Amino acid sequence: MNAEIRREDQTLIVQLTGDWKLTQPPPRFDPLVEGVGDGQGAGIVDFETAELGHWDSSLLAFLVQASDYCEAHELEFREANLPETVVRLLELARIVPEREIDSDPERASLVAKLGRKGFSGYEALMAAVTFVGEVAGGFSGVLLRRVRMRWRDFWVVVQSNSSGALPIVTLIAFLVGMIISFLGAVVLRRFGAGYFVSYLVGYGMLREMAALMTGIIMAGRTGAAFAAELGSMKITEEIDAFRTLGISPVNHLVLPRVLGLLVTMPFLTIYASFIGILGGLVVAMGVLDLTATQFFGGLLAAVTLSDGLLGVFKGTVFGLIIGLAGCMKGMQTGSDAGAVGRAATSAVVLGITLIIGANAVIDWLAVLLNI
Repeated sequence: MNAEIRREDQTLIVQLTGDWKLTQPPPRFDPLVEGVGDGQGAGIVDFETAELGHWDSSLLAFLVQASDYCEAHELEFREANLPETVVRLLELARIVPEREIDSDPERASLVAKLGRKGFSGYEALMAAVTFVGEVAGGFSGVLLRRVRMRWRDFWVVVQSNSSGALPIVTLIAFLVGMIISFLGAVVLRRFGAGYFVSYLVGYGMLREMAALMTGIIMAGRTGAAFAAELGSMKITEEIDAFRTLGISPVNHLVLPRVLGLLVTMPFLTIYASFIGILGGLVVAMGVLDLTATQFFGGLLAAVTLSDGLLGVFKGTVFGLIIGLAGCMKGMQTGSDAGAVGRAATSAVVLGITLIIGANAVIDWLAVLLNI
């Protein structure tokens, strides 16, 4: 590549020759002008491109320098002899404004960071409270028949989270029941009290593990699905379209999902309890040589109806938590490509965290009330 400048009267003629490739550093325009006396008295900058070969963006960078020099020194920049594609690229380069980037941004202090985190947490809390309030208002409207809910969507959620969830719930509940029974067999057999393993399995499944494991499974399965569905609708602006038409997205999309899961979770918890007890029975019969009559006799002697009802109550609460967490994260989805994935992940994390916290609170209240 080569660029030479000569002067003819009041015109600076820039002769461009050779192949201009980024593999070699392009010449600078300012030193070339200084070689002809700083261009004093000149009023025009023109170009000769008869011997110009192949070129890439290095030529464009050189011409941008020439254009900036002409603008700074009030010279006329003539493009007539330049290739047409180069002229179009120069027009595009002038259209896009330059941005000033702060190369050394100020680092925020620890107090400022804590303040921002506090404000973000407060805004997130207010958004959650507002969402829960909207759902509660929609639910009361359904009870008072002031709000029309899409019952078809409700039954779709019930079907997908009942028969659709049975295989994974069956597997996990059976294995958890076996694990509890194995644990009881190892510990109780040391004291010659292997018979009481049925107590441990009954209490463990009915009061704790059936509801807890079912809730965690549904948080990963259904909570993420709710967030992904609503997040996709948010990105495609379907939710905005509902608002434009005067249709409440909460009543139209959230209520069927939350109520469907709220109805389904107690039955899944009961089912998981029986499957878990069956898994414990298999281990007790195989390891401790107990009969089915002995196992169920010991279980019924210790377990009461309140134990089972406590587990069902937990399952109902967990279903409400999963539905609210999944739908809320879906409604709060951003607009970028990875927003749906982040919403699904946040729904699962939030749902499991709230389930563990709610389980601890319910157990604490059960101890206070002697349940």
